[in-house]
Amino acid sequence: MRIQSLVAASVLICSAAPLAAQQPVNAQCASVVTQDACQKALDVFQYLAPQLGAVIAGGNATLGVGGTLGGLGRIYISGRANVVSSNIPRVDEVAPSTSGARSDQYPTQSQIAGIPQADVAIGLFQGIPLGVTNVGGVDLLGSVSYLPSINASGVHLTTPNGSFKVGGGVRLGIIQESILFPGISVTYLRRALPTVDLLSSNNSGDTLRVDNIGITTDSYRIVASKTFLLLGIAAGAGQDRYTSSATGTAYVAARTVAGIGTAAQSVGPISMSQKLTRTTYFVDGTLNFPIIKIIGEIGRTSAVNIPTYNSFAGSAAGAAQTFGALGVRLGL
Repeated sequence: MRIQSLVAASVLICSAAPLAAQQPVNAQCASVVTQDACQKALDVFQYLAPQLGAVIAGGNATLGVGGTLGGLGRIYISGRANVVSSNIPRVDEVAPSTSGARSDQYPTQSQIAGIPQADVAIGLFQGIPLGVTNVGGVDLLGSVSYLPSINASGVHLTTPNGSFKVGGGVRLGIIQESILFPGISVTYLRRALPTVDLLSSNNSGDTLRVDNIGITTDSYRIVASKTFLLLGIAAGAGQDRYTSSATGTAYVAARTVAGIGTAAQSVGPISMSQKLTRTTYFVDGTLNFPIIKIIGEIGRTSAVNIPTYNSFAGSAAGAAQTFGALGVRLGL
Protein backbone atom coordinates (compact mmCIF):
# COMPACT_ATOMS: atom_id res chain seq x y z
CA MET A 1 0.00 0.00 0.00
CA ARG A 2 1.28 3.45 -0.91
CA ILE A 3 1.74 6.16 1.69
CA GLN A 4 -1.41 7.89 0.33
CA SER A 5 -3.42 4.99 1.78
CA LEU A 6 -1.82 5.52 5.18
CA VAL A 7 -2.76 9.20 5.13
CA ALA A 8 -6.30 8.40 4.02
CA ALA A 9 -6.78 5.67 6.62
CA SER A 10 -5.58 7.92 9.44
CA VAL A 11 -8.67 10.10 9.12
CA LEU A 12 -11.38 7.53 8.40
CA ILE A 13 -13.50 5.94 11.14
CA CYS A 14 -14.74 2.45 12.02
CA SER A 15 -15.62 0.15 14.95
CA ALA A 16 -15.67 -3.59 15.80
CA ALA A 17 -16.17 -5.71 18.99
CA PRO A 18 -16.42 -3.74 22.27
CA LEU A 19 -13.46 -3.75 24.68
CA ALA A 20 -12.71 -1.90 27.91
CA ALA A 21 -11.68 1.74 27.46
CA GLN A 22 -7.99 2.53 28.00
CA GLN A 23 -8.15 6.33 27.77
CA PRO A 24 -10.87 8.88 28.59
CA VAL A 25 -12.95 10.26 25.74
CA ASN A 26 -11.37 13.43 24.36
CA ALA A 27 -13.04 16.65 25.55
CA GLN A 28 -13.49 17.77 21.92
CA CYS A 29 -15.93 14.87 21.38
CA ALA A 30 -18.91 16.26 23.27
CA SER A 31 -22.03 15.53 21.17
CA VAL A 32 -23.52 12.09 21.93
CA VAL A 33 -24.39 11.37 18.27
CA THR A 34 -20.93 12.26 16.92
CA GLN A 35 -18.85 11.34 19.98
CA ASP A 36 -17.84 7.91 18.68
CA ALA A 37 -16.93 9.19 15.20
CA CYS A 38 -14.90 12.01 16.74
CA GLN A 39 -13.01 9.74 19.15
CA LYS A 40 -12.31 7.10 16.53
CA ALA A 41 -10.91 9.69 14.13
CA LEU A 42 -8.55 10.91 16.86
CA ASP A 43 -7.44 7.38 17.81
CA VAL A 44 -6.77 6.28 14.23
CA PHE A 45 -4.73 9.45 13.71
CA GLN A 46 -2.73 8.65 16.88
CA TYR A 47 -2.21 5.08 15.66
CA LEU A 48 -1.01 5.92 12.15
CA ALA A 49 0.99 9.12 12.71
CA PRO A 50 4.06 7.25 14.09
CA GLN A 51 4.00 4.91 11.09
CA LEU A 52 3.99 7.88 8.73
CA GLY A 53 6.83 9.45 10.74
CA ALA A 54 8.97 6.33 10.41
CA VAL A 55 8.60 6.16 6.62
CA ILE A 56 9.51 9.86 6.29
CA ALA A 57 12.52 9.79 8.65
CA GLY A 58 14.15 6.56 7.47
CA GLY A 59 17.62 5.78 8.76
CA ASN A 60 20.85 7.26 7.39
CA ALA A 61 20.71 10.90 6.22
CA THR A 62 22.82 9.92 3.16
CA LEU A 63 22.51 6.22 2.32
CA GLY A 64 25.76 4.32 2.80
CA VAL A 65 27.74 7.31 4.12
CA GLY A 66 29.26 7.55 7.61
CA GLY A 67 31.84 10.34 7.29
CA THR A 68 31.95 13.75 5.66
CA LEU A 69 32.55 14.18 1.93
CA GLY A 70 35.92 15.90 2.03
CA GLY A 71 35.31 19.62 1.52
CA LEU A 72 34.25 22.04 -1.21
CA GLY A 73 33.54 20.56 -4.63
CA ARG A 74 32.32 17.21 -3.31
CA ILE A 75 28.62 16.47 -3.91
CA TYR A 76 26.55 13.32 -3.41
CA ILE A 77 23.10 13.11 -5.03
CA SER A 78 20.85 10.15 -4.26
CA GLY A 79 17.34 8.90 -4.86
CA ARG A 80 15.74 6.55 -2.39
CA ALA A 81 12.50 4.80 -1.55
CA ASN A 82 11.82 4.46 2.17
CA VAL A 83 9.47 1.63 3.13
CA VAL A 84 7.92 0.63 6.47
CA SER A 85 6.17 -2.54 7.60
CA SER A 86 2.90 -1.07 8.88
CA ASN A 87 -0.50 -2.13 10.21
CA ILE A 88 -3.50 -0.38 8.65
CA PRO A 89 -6.86 -0.34 10.52
CA ARG A 90 -9.71 -1.82 8.44
CA VAL A 91 -11.63 1.43 8.46
CA ASP A 92 -14.16 0.41 5.81
CA GLU A 93 -15.90 -2.42 7.68
CA VAL A 94 -18.47 -0.76 9.99
CA ALA A 95 -20.03 2.62 10.74
CA PRO A 96 -19.51 4.55 14.01
CA SER A 97 -21.98 4.38 16.90
CA THR A 98 -24.52 7.21 17.21
CA SER A 99 -25.25 6.60 20.91
CA GLY A 100 -22.02 7.83 22.47
CA ALA A 101 -18.39 6.73 22.45
CA ARG A 102 -17.76 2.98 22.38
CA SER A 103 -14.37 1.39 22.97
CA ASP A 104 -13.81 -1.03 20.09
CA GLN A 105 -10.96 -3.09 18.71
CA TYR A 106 -9.99 -2.31 15.12
CA PRO A 107 -9.03 -5.21 12.86
CA THR A 108 -5.80 -4.36 11.03
CA GLN A 109 -4.04 -5.43 7.86
CA SER A 110 -0.27 -5.65 7.43
CA GLN A 111 0.99 -3.50 4.57
CA ILE A 112 4.22 -2.09 3.18
CA ALA A 113 4.06 1.71 2.91
CA GLY A 114 6.62 3.78 1.02
CA ILE A 115 7.57 7.28 -0.06
CA PRO A 116 10.14 8.44 -2.65
CA GLN A 117 12.79 10.96 -1.63
CA ALA A 118 15.76 12.71 -3.18
CA ASP A 119 18.79 13.66 -1.08
CA VAL A 120 21.83 15.85 -1.63
CA ALA A 121 25.00 16.24 0.44
CA ILE A 122 27.40 19.12 -0.29
CA GLY A 123 30.88 19.32 1.20
CA LEU A 124 31.56 22.66 2.92
CA PHE A 125 34.71 22.11 4.99
CA GLN A 126 37.28 19.34 4.68
CA GLY A 127 38.19 19.42 8.33
CA ILE A 128 41.47 19.68 10.20
CA PRO A 129 44.25 17.31 9.02
CA LEU A 130 45.21 14.67 11.56
CA GLY A 131 47.66 12.10 10.23
CA VAL A 132 46.05 10.20 7.34
CA THR A 133 42.56 11.57 8.07
CA ASN A 134 40.68 14.78 8.87
CA VAL A 135 38.48 15.72 11.81
CA GLY A 136 35.75 18.33 12.09
CA GLY A 137 34.57 18.33 8.46
CA VAL A 138 31.17 19.84 7.64
CA ASP A 139 28.57 18.89 4.99
CA LEU A 140 25.28 20.58 4.12
CA LEU A 141 22.34 18.16 3.73
CA GLY A 142 19.17 18.58 1.69
CA SER A 143 16.11 16.38 1.13
CA VAL A 144 12.93 16.44 -0.99
CA SER A 145 9.87 14.23 -0.29
CA TYR A 146 7.14 13.63 -2.88
CA LEU A 147 3.43 12.89 -2.44
CA PRO A 148 0.96 13.16 -5.38
CA SER A 149 -2.75 14.06 -5.22
CA ILE A 150 -5.18 11.12 -5.48
CA ASN A 151 -8.90 10.64 -6.10
CA ALA A 152 -10.08 7.06 -5.54
CA SER A 153 -12.45 4.87 -3.49
CA GLY A 154 -14.28 7.79 -1.89
CA VAL A 155 -11.05 9.51 -0.85
CA HIS A 156 -10.04 12.85 -2.36
CA LEU A 157 -6.51 13.83 -1.36
CA THR A 158 -4.93 17.09 -2.47
CA THR A 159 -1.65 18.81 -1.70
CA PRO A 160 -2.57 22.54 -1.63
CA ASN A 161 1.03 23.69 -1.25
CA GLY A 162 2.45 21.32 -3.86
CA SER A 163 3.44 17.64 -3.92
CA PHE A 164 7.06 18.30 -2.90
CA LYS A 165 8.42 19.14 0.54
CA VAL A 166 11.99 20.32 1.08
CA GLY A 167 14.03 19.50 4.18
CA GLY A 168 17.58 20.13 5.29
CA GLY A 169 20.28 19.59 7.87
CA VAL A 170 24.00 19.31 8.54
CA ARG A 171 26.67 16.65 9.05
CA LEU A 172 29.66 17.14 11.36
CA GLY A 173 32.59 14.82 10.83
CA ILE A 174 34.31 13.13 13.75
CA ILE A 175 36.72 11.19 11.49
CA GLN A 176 36.86 11.28 7.68
CA GLU A 177 37.14 7.83 6.11
CA SER A 178 40.64 6.81 4.98
CA ILE A 179 42.60 3.62 4.31
CA LEU A 180 43.12 3.09 8.05
CA PHE A 181 40.03 4.67 9.60
CA PRO A 182 36.28 4.37 9.12
CA GLY A 183 34.24 7.48 8.51
CA ILE A 184 32.32 8.63 11.59
CA SER A 185 29.95 11.58 11.82
CA VAL A 186 26.91 13.01 13.57
CA THR A 187 23.98 14.38 11.54
CA TYR A 188 20.82 16.38 12.01
CA LEU A 189 18.14 16.32 9.31
CA ARG A 190 14.57 17.66 9.22
CA ARG A 191 12.17 16.02 6.77
CA ALA A 192 8.41 16.50 6.29
CA LEU A 193 5.36 15.23 4.45
CA PRO A 194 3.82 17.72 1.99
CA THR A 195 0.76 19.41 3.53
CA VAL A 196 -2.37 17.38 2.74
CA ASP A 197 -6.11 18.18 2.63
CA LEU A 198 -8.40 15.17 2.54
CA LEU A 199 -12.12 14.55 2.02
CA SER A 200 -13.48 11.03 2.58
CA SER A 201 -16.93 9.40 2.59
CA ASN A 202 -18.55 6.00 3.08
CA ASN A 203 -21.68 4.20 1.87
CA SER A 204 -23.69 5.43 4.87
CA GLY A 205 -23.30 9.05 3.75
CA ASP A 206 -20.84 9.96 6.50
CA THR A 207 -18.07 12.34 5.45
CA LEU A 208 -14.88 13.55 7.06
CA ARG A 209 -12.74 16.48 5.98
CA VAL A 210 -9.22 16.86 7.34
CA ASP A 211 -7.17 19.92 6.46
CA ASN A 212 -3.54 20.86 6.97
CA ILE A 213 -2.31 17.35 7.70
CA GLY A 214 1.35 17.92 8.50
CA ILE A 215 4.05 15.53 9.74
CA THR A 216 7.60 16.71 10.46
CA THR A 217 10.54 14.58 11.64
CA ASP A 218 13.73 15.80 13.31
CA SER A 219 16.39 13.09 13.10
CA TYR A 220 19.70 12.95 14.99
CA ARG A 221 22.22 10.25 14.03
CA ILE A 222 25.72 8.99 14.73
CA VAL A 223 26.99 6.89 11.82
CA ALA A 224 30.14 4.93 10.98
CA SER A 225 31.07 3.54 7.55
CA LYS A 226 33.92 1.74 5.78
CA THR A 227 34.48 0.82 2.14
CA PHE A 228 36.14 -2.47 1.09
CA LEU A 229 36.70 -2.23 -2.68
CA LEU A 230 33.36 -3.25 -4.24
CA LEU A 231 31.48 -3.41 -0.94
CA GLY A 232 30.73 -0.82 1.70
CA ILE A 233 28.98 -0.98 5.05
CA ALA A 234 27.55 1.67 7.34
CA ALA A 235 25.77 1.42 10.67
CA GLY A 236 24.23 3.99 12.95
CA ALA A 237 21.80 4.88 15.69
CA GLY A 238 19.99 7.97 16.82
CA GLN A 239 16.79 9.64 17.85
CA ASP A 240 13.73 10.80 15.91
CA ARG A 241 11.22 13.40 17.04
CA TYR A 242 7.88 13.33 15.21
CA THR A 243 5.49 16.29 15.21
CA SER A 244 2.08 15.59 13.62
CA SER A 245 -1.02 17.78 13.35
CA ALA A 246 -4.30 18.19 11.46
CA THR A 247 -7.73 19.80 11.77
CA GLY A 248 -10.84 17.76 11.05
CA THR A 249 -14.59 18.22 10.59
CA ALA A 250 -17.09 15.36 10.29
CA TYR A 251 -20.67 14.80 9.14
CA VAL A 252 -22.64 11.78 10.44
CA ALA A 253 -25.69 11.06 8.26
CA ALA A 254 -29.16 10.38 9.70
CA ARG A 255 -29.81 6.69 10.45
CA THR A 256 -32.04 4.31 12.36
CA VAL A 257 -30.61 1.86 14.90
CA ALA A 258 -32.88 -0.65 16.73
CA GLY A 259 -35.93 1.33 15.63
CA ILE A 260 -34.56 4.61 16.96
CA GLY A 261 -33.79 7.33 14.44
CA THR A 262 -31.06 9.96 14.78
CA ALA A 263 -30.79 13.23 12.87
CA ALA A 264 -27.76 14.13 10.81
CA GLN A 265 -25.05 15.78 12.88
CA SER A 266 -21.85 17.73 12.22
CA VAL A 267 -18.78 17.81 14.45
CA GLY A 268 -15.65 19.91 14.46
CA PRO A 269 -13.27 21.41 14.11
CA ILE A 270 -11.37 18.53 15.72
CA SER A 271 -7.77 19.37 16.58
CA MET A 272 -5.46 16.40 16.02
CA SER A 273 -1.85 16.52 17.20
CA GLN A 274 0.95 14.27 18.38
CA LYS A 275 4.56 14.67 19.51
CA LEU A 276 6.78 11.71 20.32
CA THR A 277 10.41 10.60 20.44
CA ARG A 278 11.80 7.25 19.26
CA THR A 279 15.20 5.57 19.07
CA THR A 280 16.34 4.30 15.65
CA TYR A 281 18.99 1.75 14.60
CA PHE A 282 20.03 0.86 11.04
CA VAL A 283 22.61 -0.87 8.80
CA ASP A 284 23.44 0.03 5.18
CA GLY A 285 25.11 -2.10 2.54
CA THR A 286 26.64 -0.58 -0.62
CA LEU A 287 27.71 -1.97 -3.99
CA ASN A 288 30.38 0.40 -5.33
CA PHE A 289 30.50 0.96 -9.07
CA PRO A 290 32.28 3.84 -10.83
CA ILE A 291 30.28 7.00 -10.08
CA ILE A 292 27.08 5.04 -9.22
CA LYS A 293 26.50 3.31 -5.87
CA ILE A 294 23.56 0.99 -5.12
CA ILE A 295 22.57 0.95 -1.46
CA GLY A 296 20.17 -1.05 0.68
CA GLU A 297 19.18 -0.26 4.25
CA ILE A 298 17.39 -2.10 7.05
CA GLY A 299 16.50 -0.62 10.43
CA ARG A 300 14.24 -0.64 13.46
CA THR A 301 12.50 2.01 15.56
CA SER A 302 11.77 1.63 19.27
CA ALA A 303 8.29 1.26 20.77
CA VAL A 304 6.60 4.22 22.49
CA ASN A 305 3.52 4.33 24.71
CA ILE A 306 0.51 6.02 23.05
CA PRO A 307 -2.72 5.60 25.07
CA THR A 308 -5.93 5.39 23.02
CA TYR A 309 -9.62 4.94 23.87
CA ASN A 310 -10.01 2.29 21.18
CA SER A 311 -7.56 -0.60 20.63
CA PHE A 312 -6.02 -2.20 17.55
CA ALA A 313 -5.52 -5.86 16.65
CA GLY A 314 -2.05 -6.92 15.56
CA SER A 315 -0.04 -4.19 17.30
CA ALA A 316 -0.52 -1.40 19.80
CA ALA A 317 -0.28 2.28 18.93
CA GLY A 318 3.40 3.23 19.02
CA ALA A 319 4.68 -0.35 18.51
CA ALA A 320 8.25 -0.86 17.29
CA GLN A 321 8.60 -0.85 13.50
CA THR A 322 10.94 -2.32 10.92
CA PHE A 323 11.87 -0.07 7.98
CA GLY A 324 14.06 -0.28 4.92
CA ALA A 325 15.30 1.70 1.96
CA LEU A 326 16.71 1.11 -1.50
CA GLY A 327 18.61 3.84 -3.27
CA VAL A 328 21.09 4.91 -5.91
CA ARG A 329 23.81 7.51 -5.22
CA LEU A 330 25.94 9.58 -7.59
CA GLY A 331 29.18 11.08 -6.30
CA LEU A 332 31.16 13.97 -7.79
